[in-house]
Amino acid sequence: MEAQQQKDAERAHSKLADSAGKLTQSAEQQTDSADRRTELAADRTVLAAERTYAAWVRTGLAALASGIGARALLDTLVASWLIDVAGSVLILFSAFCFAAAVWRQIGTVAPPRPDTRRIPPALLILVNGVLVLVSLAALVGMWTR
Repeated sequence: MEAQQQKDAERAHSKLADSAGKLTQSAEQQTDSADRRTELAADRTVLAAERTYAAWVRTGLAALASGIGARALLDTLVASWLIDVAGSVLILFSAFCFAAAVWRQIGTVAPPRPDTRRIPPALLILVNGVLVLVSLAALVGMWTR
Protein backbone atom coordinates (compact mmCIF):
# COMPACT_ATOMS: atom_id res chain seq x y z
CA MET A 1 0.00 0.00 0.00
CA GLU A 2 2.81 2.35 0.85
CA ALA A 3 4.43 1.57 -2.51
CA GLN A 4 1.18 2.54 -4.25
CA GLN A 5 1.07 5.83 -2.36
CA GLN A 6 4.69 6.49 -3.26
CA LYS A 7 3.90 5.79 -6.93
CA ASP A 8 0.81 8.07 -6.83
CA ALA A 9 2.86 10.81 -5.19
CA GLU A 10 5.55 10.54 -7.89
CA ARG A 11 2.88 10.63 -10.62
CA ALA A 12 1.25 13.71 -9.04
CA HIS A 13 4.65 15.38 -8.72
CA SER A 14 5.38 14.64 -12.38
CA LYS A 15 2.02 16.07 -13.46
CA LEU A 16 2.64 19.14 -11.32
CA ALA A 17 6.09 19.66 -12.89
CA ASP A 18 4.64 19.28 -16.40
CA SER A 19 1.86 21.73 -15.58
CA ALA A 20 4.36 24.25 -14.17
CA GLY A 21 6.50 23.90 -17.30
CA LYS A 22 3.48 24.49 -19.54
CA LEU A 23 2.44 27.49 -17.45
CA THR A 24 5.92 29.01 -17.71
CA GLN A 25 5.97 28.45 -21.48
CA SER A 26 2.50 29.98 -21.81
CA ALA A 27 3.56 33.06 -19.82
CA GLU A 28 6.60 33.51 -22.05
CA GLN A 29 4.42 33.27 -25.17
CA GLN A 30 2.01 35.84 -23.78
CA THR A 31 4.90 38.20 -23.02
CA ASP A 32 6.29 37.75 -26.53
CA SER A 33 2.83 38.28 -27.99
CA ALA A 34 2.28 41.46 -25.96
CA ASP A 35 5.68 42.80 -27.03
CA ARG A 36 4.85 42.13 -30.67
CA ARG A 37 1.44 43.80 -30.35
CA THR A 38 3.18 46.84 -28.85
CA GLU A 39 5.63 46.96 -31.76
CA LEU A 40 2.79 46.67 -34.26
CA ALA A 41 0.92 49.46 -32.47
CA ALA A 42 4.02 51.65 -32.81
CA ASP A 43 4.11 50.84 -36.54
CA ARG A 44 0.47 51.83 -36.89
CA THR A 45 1.25 55.10 -35.10
CA VAL A 46 3.99 55.90 -37.61
CA LEU A 47 1.73 55.09 -40.55
CA ALA A 48 -1.09 57.19 -39.09
CA ALA A 49 1.33 60.11 -38.72
CA GLU A 50 2.30 59.75 -42.37
CA ARG A 51 -1.36 59.77 -43.41
CA THR A 52 -1.84 62.93 -41.38
CA TYR A 53 1.22 64.47 -43.07
CA ALA A 54 -0.21 63.59 -46.48
CA ALA A 55 -3.55 65.16 -45.53
CA TRP A 56 -1.85 68.43 -44.53
CA VAL A 57 0.12 68.55 -47.78
CA ARG A 58 -2.95 67.66 -49.83
CA THR A 59 -4.95 70.40 -48.12
CA GLY A 60 -2.12 72.87 -48.69
CA LEU A 61 -1.91 72.03 -52.39
CA ALA A 62 -5.68 72.40 -52.76
CA ALA A 63 -5.59 75.78 -51.01
CA LEU A 64 -2.68 76.91 -53.19
CA ALA A 65 -4.48 75.89 -56.36
CA SER A 66 -7.68 77.58 -55.15
CA GLY A 67 -5.82 80.76 -54.29
CA ILE A 68 -4.14 80.91 -57.69
CA GLY A 69 -7.34 79.99 -59.51
CA ALA A 70 -9.41 82.57 -57.64
CA ARG A 71 -8.36 85.35 -60.00
CA ALA A 72 -9.24 83.46 -63.15
CA LEU A 73 -12.49 82.11 -61.77
CA LEU A 74 -13.83 85.24 -60.08
CA ASP A 75 -12.41 87.90 -62.42
CA THR A 76 -15.75 89.09 -63.82
CA LEU A 77 -17.91 88.19 -60.84
CA VAL A 78 -16.33 89.97 -57.86
CA ALA A 79 -14.34 93.14 -57.23
CA SER A 80 -10.61 92.74 -57.80
CA TRP A 81 -9.68 93.68 -54.23
CA LEU A 82 -11.92 90.90 -52.92
CA ILE A 83 -10.31 88.43 -55.31
CA ASP A 84 -6.88 89.50 -54.10
CA VAL A 85 -7.88 89.14 -50.44
CA ALA A 86 -9.53 85.73 -50.97
CA GLY A 87 -6.60 84.46 -53.02
CA SER A 88 -4.12 85.77 -50.45
CA VAL A 89 -5.92 84.10 -47.57
CA LEU A 90 -6.00 80.79 -49.44
CA ILE A 91 -2.33 81.03 -50.38
CA LEU A 92 -1.29 81.96 -46.83
CA PHE A 93 -3.38 79.04 -45.57
CA SER A 94 -1.50 76.76 -47.96
CA ALA A 95 1.83 77.96 -46.54
CA PHE A 96 0.48 77.30 -43.04
CA CYS A 97 -0.57 73.76 -44.06
CA PHE A 98 2.89 72.99 -45.44
CA ALA A 99 4.54 74.22 -42.24
CA ALA A 100 2.04 72.37 -40.03
CA ALA A 101 2.66 69.15 -41.95
CA VAL A 102 6.35 69.22 -41.06
CA TRP A 103 5.69 70.31 -37.48
CA ARG A 104 3.27 67.42 -36.93
CA GLN A 105 5.48 64.82 -38.60
CA ILE A 106 8.81 65.59 -36.96
CA GLY A 107 7.58 64.87 -33.42
CA THR A 108 9.24 61.99 -31.58
CA VAL A 109 7.75 58.54 -31.26
CA ALA A 110 7.76 57.16 -27.73
CA PRO A 111 9.36 53.77 -27.07
CA PRO A 112 9.16 51.05 -28.20
CA ARG A 113 10.72 51.93 -31.47
CA PRO A 114 8.62 50.83 -34.45
CA ASP A 115 9.85 48.53 -37.18
CA THR A 116 8.54 50.93 -39.83
CA ARG A 117 11.03 53.51 -41.01
CA ARG A 118 9.97 57.14 -40.77
CA ILE A 119 10.38 59.70 -43.52
CA PRO A 120 13.69 61.53 -42.90
CA PRO A 121 13.03 64.94 -41.30
CA ALA A 122 15.53 66.66 -43.63
CA LEU A 123 13.52 65.51 -46.65
CA LEU A 124 10.29 66.76 -45.08
CA ILE A 125 11.80 70.15 -44.36
CA LEU A 126 13.26 70.42 -47.86
CA VAL A 127 10.08 69.46 -49.73
CA ASN A 128 7.75 71.51 -47.58
CA GLY A 129 10.18 74.43 -47.54
CA VAL A 130 10.03 74.50 -51.34
CA LEU A 131 6.24 74.32 -51.18
CA VAL A 132 6.15 77.30 -48.78
CA LEU A 133 8.41 79.24 -51.15
CA VAL A 134 6.07 78.41 -54.05
CA SER A 135 3.14 79.65 -51.97
CA LEU A 136 4.91 82.89 -51.14
CA ALA A 137 5.94 83.35 -54.77
CA ALA A 138 2.32 82.88 -55.81
CA LEU A 139 1.28 85.46 -53.22
CA VAL A 140 3.83 87.96 -54.53
CA GLY A 141 2.76 87.22 -58.09
CA MET A 142 -0.87 87.78 -57.21
CA TRP A 143 -0.21 91.21 -55.69
CA THR A 144 2.23 92.42 -58.36
CA ARG A 145 0.08 91.45 -61.31
